[in-house]
Amino acid sequence: MAFEETDYHPYDFANRRHIGPSPAEMEQMLAVVGAESLDDLIDETVPKAIRQAEPLGWGLALSEQAVLHRLRQVAAKNRVMTSLIGQGYHGTVTPPVIQRNILENPAWYTAYTPYQPEISQGRLEALLNFQTMICDLTGLDVANASLLDEGSAAAEAMALAQRAAKSKAKAFFVDRGCHPQTIAVIETRAAPLGWTVIVGDPFTELEPEEVFGALFQYPGTHGELHDFSGPIAALHGAKALACMAADPLALTLLTPPGEMGADIAIGTTQRFGVPLGFGGPHAAYMAVKDPLKRSMPGRIVGVSIDARGNRAYRLSLQTREQHIRREKATSNICTAQALLAVMASMYAVFHGPMGLKAIAQRIHRKTVRLVKGLESLGFEVETKHFFDTVLVKVGAVQGVILKAAEAEGINLRKVGATHIGISLDETTRREHTQKVWRAFGGDMLDRDLDHEYRLPENLVRTSTYLTHPIFHMNRAEAEMTRYMRRLADRDLALDRAMIPLGSCTMKLNATAEMMAITWPEFADIHPFAPDTQTAGYQELIGDFSEKLCAITGYDAFSMQPNSGAQGEFAGLMTIRAYHASRGEAHRDVCLIPVSAHGTNPASAQMAGMKVVVVKSAENGDIDLEDFRAKAEQHSDTLSACMITYPSTHGVFEETVRAVCDITHAHGGQVYLDGANMNALVGLARPGDIGSDVSHLNLHKTFCIPHGGGGPGVGPIGVKTHLAPFLPGIEGGAGMVASAGSASILPISWAYCLLMGGAGLTQATKVAILNANYIAARLKQAYPILYASKTGRVAHECIVDTRVLKESAGVTVDDVAKRLIDCGFHAPTMSWPVAGTLMIEPTESEPKAELDRFCTAMLAIAAEATAIAEGLMDPENNPLKRAPHTVEDLVGVWDRPYDREAACYPPGAFRVDKYWPPVNRVDNVWGDRNLVCACPPLESYAAAAE
Repeated sequence: MAFEETDYHPYDFANRRHIGPSPAEMEQMLAVVGAESLDDLIDETVPKAIRQAEPLGWGLALSEQAVLHRLRQVAAKNRVMTSLIGQGYHGTVTPPVIQRNILENPAWYTAYTPYQPEISQGRLEALLNFQTMICDLTGLDVANASLLDEGSAAAEAMALAQRAAKSKAKAFFVDRGCHPQTIAVIETRAAPLGWTVIVGDPFTELEPEEVFGALFQYPGTHGELHDFSGPIAALHGAKALACMAADPLALTLLTPPGEMGADIAIGTTQRFGVPLGFGGPHAAYMAVKDPLKRSMPGRIVGVSIDARGNRAYRLSLQTREQHIRREKATSNICTAQALLAVMASMYAVFHGPMGLKAIAQRIHRKTVRLVKGLESLGFEVETKHFFDTVLVKVGAVQGVILKAAEAEGINLRKVGATHIGISLDETTRREHTQKVWRAFGGDMLDRDLDHEYRLPENLVRTSTYLTHPIFHMNRAEAEMTRYMRRLADRDLALDRAMIPLGSCTMKLNATAEMMAITWPEFADIHPFAPDTQTAGYQELIGDFSEKLCAITGYDAFSMQPNSGAQGEFAGLMTIRAYHASRGEAHRDVCLIPVSAHGTNPASAQMAGMKVVVVKSAENGDIDLEDFRAKAEQHSDTLSACMITYPSTHGVFEETVRAVCDITHAHGGQVYLDGANMNALVGLARPGDIGSDVSHLNLHKTFCIPHGGGGPGVGPIGVKTHLAPFLPGIEGGAGMVASAGSASILPISWAYCLLMGGAGLTQATKVAILNANYIAARLKQAYPILYASKTGRVAHECIVDTRVLKESAGVTVDDVAKRLIDCGFHAPTMSWPVAGTLMIEPTESEPKAELDRFCTAMLAIAAEATAIAEGLMDPENNPLKRAPHTVEDLVGVWDRPYDREAACYPPGAFRVDKYWPPVNRVDNVWGDRNLVCACPPLESYAAAAE
């Protein structure tokens, strides 16, 4: 039997994985847009003057099987050892029920930041559990919903102490027992702000009157345990604040920082079930005394009520968020490590307080047995009281012992020339202890060593923790699985519907790209493991960096920053170091357009720069004359300008080269924000346009998922002249993060391999097509606020909903909540223009989903028209009462519109409808009745009456 051969090849699907519209659908969309072809649309949209000359080329797109095989090859080059290095990073056991149902579950990892609380109740509850856990363990009043890493959390604590302390001192004291990477990050953050960092012994070298605050490590980096209540009292006497970097697992056994009088506690929750991952991502934490809550950086989840009086969670005190405060900000924090914080919180729920305590006790007992064995071998263990870490004096045989340990498959910590550090964890087994003894020259069994504790009696914890019922639930796997499923079902993530957020690029996170991050060869590598054990990571990062250089036109990359905002800071610090090397350290002015991302001015302020705001023209572009005038005015002190391209208004500005030329003519450097890189890949390169440095949001353009508000990676690319000043290079920008987030880089690398250069370029073109298609379909009901001279938008468009406010009193919030009824997350609200929606569909969405969204938006406009024409009550209508829940289907219905119109508006699915778990959340009630930890159920009785 003969078959007709097809020209379709299975590998053709490689590009279709990320590109939603089919070729036939693209033809239909182009007809609506009014373009003859996709290439014609791009020619009308992207200025020819900035188009890159050569296409991206590093071979054809690979199949999923080929990419996974390539990842296996690279992973095999990493050598997984038992790392007892410590230094803030420990082996941990991720309960499989958490790994499968959280870390590997797209319902959790594809969610966006919970700015729309009604569709984020699941992750908000999990993050509230995290905050409760941190408050309980640290003994402090309020915790945030996580920070990026312990080092940068310590730097944030320093900044918080400086602005909150009544001391007028300009120095910050750091315990010499802090982890080296933490000290390095603190020094980086302090330098541009003119603060002196004093590192020393807190009991003999701290002069409280000379500092605005101090940081103590608990336990210390070498395992020592101290009662810091004396130094803390002395600091308070001098009107300074006390911060403690504390291991949360150790706090199940040790007196918490709050009981010592500490004002601020920070640390990492990595050992709560989050893999080492060569350094990250891991959820840091910060907890503070109540008076500091409004000054604390990061997000805070709080409790409120919805329109029915039912309990509802939300982000509290949002106006204190740093990206909102712009140049007045003292931090640029606008993200977190939400996914990893959720994992850590579930680890605590899974084990409960007694389980966590049992883990800590076992680790301590193992450490005591190890120490007793070393002592019997004649070695001096200098750490007399400890939790899990000790410092051993070994003298001239240090190298011999380290080499012998490595031969046993064990990594130990080299400390100076004569000492070795050893840190145990919950993965340590008897065989590991015996291998360490053999490396030290002994061969014994530990069964003959008595169990005992070597915790200082005055520091043994007596207070309770994790008393809320959530930490005492039935931890049978069936119940845990159902709890996590219930929370996931309360959320609307990318696995359910399009999330059309402008600037945030919520695109597909392909399953094949995600698979490698949990492989032991990537997940179980310590960040300070020897280079000989990380050849796979080095190869992956090296090849990925080369690809990013080809994409951007830059010459070198640093993968250190853990977020886009951290990348901004790193880029500006690189520029700062460059100017200093040329004897121009006085250059400290940064020009920033009024339309810039809110983190831009915050980052500039943190880098010690003075922000000068540049006006926008009527069409949303940078006002070139104002830019030129201010560059000339500050010519002698101009350090940098920060621009976004395409613009924040979603347009390719034709004056971008002129902006770069003007900046360079006055001695400045150009920082081009890479947030909108999804509109450039394969079409134009920032390094060719004239910029000197950019950060890239790998959690946007390069497919690392948002995880409900993190993780992210914000690497910076630079031109050759800035390369010697990158973070981590001597004489450069300094350390901006503890270790980076290497374990999620395989996602972005796999994306590049799966797409190939041609696929990446096609993705950019389709992202632009999808945005123009939505603009074309919606312009009949909503003005499109900005467009190019040819009438085109870039990869996103701003629709003006203020016309609904003028005609019917319908606000942008009403539109956002009504979209929930239709099964959508709202686009970006009121930014960069108040009262508007910025829509970015990305290339991942097929035409059917774009049409469903447009149907919903047009129906909302029609409802507003009905209000304007008097056909609907101006206050009691589906828009003002949205979103509607299942509860609205039962009981008495006394509204002047019917239930079907309320719950099944155009665009909503009938069978697979998403039902929000709460009605509209009362933000005002939540801020007036601030609760940021798990409250008892009876506390809602009054509110529900």
